[in-house]
Amino acid sequence: MKKTLLACLILSFIDFIYAVNDDLILEDKFPKKLSSFSFFQDNSAQFPSDGVLPYELISALFSDYSYKQRWVYIPKGVQASFRQDEVFDFPVGSALIKTFYYPIDERDLNLGQRLMETRLLLRKENGWEAVSYAWNDTQDEAFIKKAGKTILNEWIDFNGDTRSVRYRVPNKNQCKECHANNDAMSPIGPKARNLNKVFQYSDESINQLTKWMKLDFISTVSEELNTPVDWNEKNHLLDERARSYLDINCGHCHSSSGAANSTGLYLNLTETREKHIGIYKKPVATGRASGNLKYSIVPGKPEESILLQRMISTDPGIMMPESGRSLSHTEAIELIEKWILSL
Repeated sequence: MKKTLLACLILSFIDFIYAVNDDLILEDKFPKKLSSFSFFQDNSAQFPSDGVLPYELISALFSDYSYKQRWVYIPKGVQASFRQDEVFDFPVGSALIKTFYYPIDERDLNLGQRLMETRLLLRKENGWEAVSYAWNDTQDEAFIKKAGKTILNEWIDFNGDTRSVRYRVPNKNQCKECHANNDAMSPIGPKARNLNKVFQYSDESINQLTKWMKLDFISTVSEELNTPVDWNEKNHLLDERARSYLDINCGHCHSSSGAANSTGLYLNLTETREKHIGIYKKPVATGRASGNLKYSIVPGKPEESILLQRMISTDPGIMMPESGRSLSHTEAIELIEKWILSL
């Protein structure tokens, strides 16, 4: 009897140690250290605490070739609500956690990685708020960076070439540039359609949406999802790959409710009107960013298409997206070029 009681006390103590700090998520002020939230049992190893679930998107947003790990946390006793083609409606107290990192050598991921930053989206009483934490040189703690930070980094790519990047941790205003939806802060990635894939968890391999339902994160989702494809997998149709890439990288701003809604260029996956996708669409107040070109997309002529030229550029006054990258995404440029040629 004493052994049973002792075991229960030990398990309760362990649960307490590795419990997320729910109160801190709701506080007005952000803590200086990422570890204060207790999202991870092991900060350096990024091993999540109980209730913090990893997830992946079918296609991920490009951020200067950085790798990303994502986790979601929903307090016990409440659920997120499904919304067709929109981000789940997460309850107050939820957290979306994303760590950006670079491998030492892409040819051998076992050689380790360098953590750059961990971004948080916290669902408070008055809506979502964003905050970024930059990792220190010893890689054992991340510290708040409200004003942003530039981090110089090098890594070896798949071809054995040394690549360098001026990685930018965004300031609070820059977060709003991408995460604005109907003038309010909002997540981008965790839509049901973006999660509709099998994921290898520590205990099982299962569709992520099924896992969320098993854990009572959600109660239901529609059986008819406009699921994108992984744009990097060449077995899919060219049009599917191109539209999926544009959706996750551009569609959150270029939609009727996004920050670029006034442009009339809507690149979200469900848009079907050719002009709104950009075909023979004249730009709205782009200035020199248009490069003296007439249309966003000229079918069969990528060299005359503003959309592609802004993807290629690294000039801050021309490039798209406007923030979140300093390098051109070579593979995506090739994809969109082929897509425009095929139209």
